[in-house]
Amino acid sequence: MIIDYLDGAAPADLQADLCIVGAGPAGIAIARAFAGSSITVCLIEGGGLSGEDRSQSLYDGESTGDLPFDAGTSRMRAFGGSCTLWGGGCIPFSDDDLEPRDWVPDSGWPLRFADLAPWYERAREFCRIDAAHGFGPGAFDGPPPRRPLDLDAGELVNFIFARSPITFGEAYRDELQQAPNITVLLHANVMELESDADAKVVTGARIGTIDGRRGRVRARHYVLAAGGIENARILLLSDSVASSGLGNGHDLVGRYFMDHPRGTIGTIRADEPDRVTRPYERSIGKVRAPLSPEIGLSMEAQRRHRTLNARVHPFPVEGHVPQGIRALRDLRASLRPPPRTEATLLEARLCAALQNGPGGDVATMHSGLAINAIRLGLNIGDVVRAVAQKVADRPTVRSDRVELVGFFEQAPHRDSRVTLGTDTDGLGLRRVRVDWRLDDLDRHTWRTMTRIAGDGLAAACDGRFDPAPWTLGEGPPALRGTAHHMGTTRMADDAAHGVVDPQGKVHGMDNLHIAGSSVFPTGGWAFPTFTIVALSLRLAEQLRDLL
Repeated sequence: MIIDYLDGAAPADLQADLCIVGAGPAGIAIARAFAGSSITVCLIEGGGLSGEDRSQSLYDGESTGDLPFDAGTSRMRAFGGSCTLWGGGCIPFSDDDLEPRDWVPDSGWPLRFADLAPWYERAREFCRIDAAHGFGPGAFDGPPPRRPLDLDAGELVNFIFARSPITFGEAYRDELQQAPNITVLLHANVMELESDADAKVVTGARIGTIDGRRGRVRARHYVLAAGGIENARILLLSDSVASSGLGNGHDLVGRYFMDHPRGTIGTIRADEPDRVTRPYERSIGKVRAPLSPEIGLSMEAQRRHRTLNARVHPFPVEGHVPQGIRALRDLRASLRPPPRTEATLLEARLCAALQNGPGGDVATMHSGLAINAIRLGLNIGDVVRAVAQKVADRPTVRSDRVELVGFFEQAPHRDSRVTLGTDTDGLGLRRVRVDWRLDDLDRHTWRTMTRIAGDGLAAACDGRFDPAPWTLGEGPPALRGTAHHMGTTRMADDAAHGVVDPQGKVHGMDNLHIAGSSVFPTGGWAFPTFTIVALSLRLAEQLRDLL
């Protein structure tokens, strides 16, 4: 069942076998694994069923690092988590992503692809990816709808990823609501994990609402699945017994914070720029492609140049838009109702902050419906020609140039970290302070990828590549995050090098586990959600044995 903790009729204190904090992809995957079993589960979510400004404000924080970082707009506090806004990209890690690299300090997972493969199989089912799409280390099986470019395999490779057609909160809400052994608690914010006198056993999760309601959830086992930033924050806030926070005996909680820095690395100008962009479009017409290619740096090139992993996506930038096409777009925009609800306005704001393309001005319609209809009628020939282009699988508007956007793996950096600031939120809890740092290996990676991808893709369309000045060291790096928060409770065989063990249990604690990308020791280039789900399903099986 689903209970709103804001409702005064709901019990203040709850008891369960398993308490899961956070109803994003990790928390939902674990809870669903127990649906219909004899094990009782309490799934705690700080937000509501959809976005709310009041709940979202609890995510605000401060930024002190090399790059600006907005903790309030790079994640979403609602049932379904930040994947309420995700694009559905799924791809498995390979052993190249998981093995130690001698040129990357603190790299290496205590797991290999063979350890994750059976859980990737289950993750494919959970993400509702067609079983016909097989996968192997680092890629799904092709072919994608359009053939990707033939690249120099010694430098660049085409990775095939799959698209999940669902958002997890929407897809699994009814199932969790109907499960008799699962209680989903909305608007219940975990304020602290309480422990015994030795800080080895969690004895309760202290919860509260912004309105002042307080209570506890007591369980036999606890899972933090609140995201790459909030997992660390909750551990640091849980300092009543251990002054530095739970699981933090080696001062590792919050350290090694990583994202996938992204930015426009340059421009390609050519007579036929669409030769580069069309194979990598993620939609065919209005339909999202179930498989798509992405251009990545080959492992051979990473070893030779001693770089991190990286990928690049070519985005077309339209040239002159014919009057008829512009009128048709304006007419469609005028027929779409503007976002009005608090949830849709919040989602629009977060989507704008998380935009992965090169950016640019958003066209605003100033004309009325009748004026746009007249403009369309006067220029209907443009639309007829555009339809013919679509039938021939050619772009309806010719591109002026190609913007190359790079997405980069980040080196594990001990001093890139999440800590607690001095400001407090609506619950009276200290907000996060994110010190997001880059190092020389990060800079070497984006310089190398800029040269390799820019020259290689320009040659593919007989064009000219102009690198962005920041990639050449001219001015500060024009980079932003991709909302892939990783590393703050990293996984390792021993407590001196990680917060959790290879099974996801916090070192030195008997009944506390962590799920999500905060346990990633490194991030590769890949979208993290598929691996988050696989690790969560693996943890659910281990918890089933423990319980």
